[in-house]
Amino acid sequence: MHCVGTAVLAAKATDLQKEKYLVPIAQGKHTTSLALSEAGTGGHFYISATTLAEEGESFIVDGEKQFITNGGHADSYVISTVAQDVATGSQSGDFSCLVLDADTPGLEWQQAWAGFGMRGNSSRGLLIHKARVPRGNLLGNKGDQVWYVFEVIAPFFLMAMAGTYLGIAQSAVEATGMHLRSRKYSHTGDALGEIDALQSRYAAMWIALEKSRGLVREAASRGDAAHPEALPFILACKADAAETAVHLANEAMSLCGGIAYRENSRLAQMLRDARAGHVMAPTTDLLKLWLGRALLGVPLL
Repeated sequence: MHCVGTAVLAAKATDLQKEKYLVPIAQGKHTTSLALSEAGTGGHFYISATTLAEEGESFIVDGEKQFITNGGHADSYVISTVAQDVATGSQSGDFSCLVLDADTPGLEWQQAWAGFGMRGNSSRGLLIHKARVPRGNLLGNKGDQVWYVFEVIAPFFLMAMAGTYLGIAQSAVEATGMHLRSRKYSHTGDALGEIDALQSRYAAMWIALEKSRGLVREAASRGDAAHPEALPFILACKADAAETAVHLANEAMSLCGGIAYRENSRLAQMLRDARAGHVMAPTTDLLKLWLGRALLGVPLL
């Protein structure tokens, strides 16, 4: 999240923002993160109910964010907002991003999120009580949020997540291979890896892994080259990596048997972590929806 947040900060950074955030980040003295998700919008993380009202030389931010990685630990947070008219209280529909300093008055951190998997991810919610933020903390122009989401956040975040779930899938294949090579029947002395059916299933696992790896690499290559058709590959690779991770973790659990099914085994951890790929925004279903629209030339939103 630090890397994705940094990419957002850098995309249209003013001289002030470069000096205040990017220089310390480059020096290893500043950590940032994303604060986009909200409980009320679910997987539609790009929709915000957190309001942004103009007041003199400041913005007044009010709302609630959820699932903030490194919440309470980072030095700043890239947040999404919707414009609000101070006089009427109505929302204009203009979505904007700005950077929120960790020491801003009016921030109240919630309890750490206890997840089924991904337990190394320090994530929590944030209540924002009419926090006053300098106008200079606006990222880009007012109404730029959708641009940031699809031109900056999506490419970096989806590639990072695809790599994460590809790593889980690879770990599942490696653990299975180790088990099949080392596990022997006591009554025959035969290794599991010598059984035809298990050899075939292990081969299928390897094929699935390498197909997903190829898609991830193709997406990364097109993204780096700013290829005009990079977006469908980037959307697809995260959805595919999530499905592959779940499938291969399940297969590994089956092939490794009871020794893998014990509480908090390495494969149990992989299976828990892999499931996050489908439910953490943007969800697999949402990615496939966007992918279909992109391929058909229909607007994503």
